[in-house]
Amino acid sequence: MSRPAPLSVSHLTVAYGERPAVWDVTWAAPPGLTAIVGPNGAGKSTLLKAALGLVPALSGEVRFFGRPLDEVRDRVGYLPQRASVDWDFPATALDVVCMARYPRMRWWGPVPRRHRDAARATLDQVGMAEFAGRQIGRLSGGQQQRVFLARALAQDADLVLMDEPFAAVDAATEQAIVAVLRDLAQRGRHVVAVHHDLGTVPEYFESVLLLNARVFAAGRVAEAFTPAAIGATYGARLALLEQASIGAAAGGT
Repeated sequence: MSRPAPLSVSHLTVAYGERPAVWDVTWAAPPGLTAIVGPNGAGKSTLLKAALGLVPALSGEVRFFGRPLDEVRDRVGYLPQRASVDWDFPATALDVVCMARYPRMRWWGPVPRRHRDAARATLDQVGMAEFAGRQIGRLSGGQQQRVFLARALAQDADLVLMDEPFAAVDAATEQAIVAVLRDLAQRGRHVVAVHHDLGTVPEYFESVLLLNARVFAAGRVAEAFTPAAIGATYGARLALLEQASIGAAAGGT
């Protein structure tokens, strides 16, 4: 029997007010490195947030490794968008990474040395060891992204969800993130990342989901990432939203 998908959603619908962001999406992430691509406002980030329970879904079911999130939460890591982080929070880079180790610690007292050492090791992995003691708000955008990537790694999760990991970072940081993705894949881990640069999808990822409120194509990059699928994904937003809004309004009457 085949193993359950790292992430699967069935008939997932999410709306903000009367406007659907994700509409009846059924999809299973394959093993390895997967990109979610689509135009702005296509529901890419919403799909990840709904899967994690960070935004409510109107309907649908989500499974991680075939089980509800609460049963496998320690196997799932999350790298949020930089814009959603409070960079004024009085925490150092090392403090932020140590947060990933909290579920393995007692809830009182200082962070044990072995967990701090594990956090330092992941900071070193992303080239941020020398900034361990610096407050996160005093780091550059690329450095901040590396710190949160280190936090995701420190959790030692089997699946890491990433929301725009390459957004507004310098070339060195982008290559550092790519190196981490490839290392995760080599170790049998899985990544699902919201991605905005169509040109680098074939280079960075093995599989792709083309999303514009609903699924337009999904599968291996060589098979699903075609000019026709890309054109359909980026050209149908308004018509789909109009149809979905009418359907949602009718269902509420």
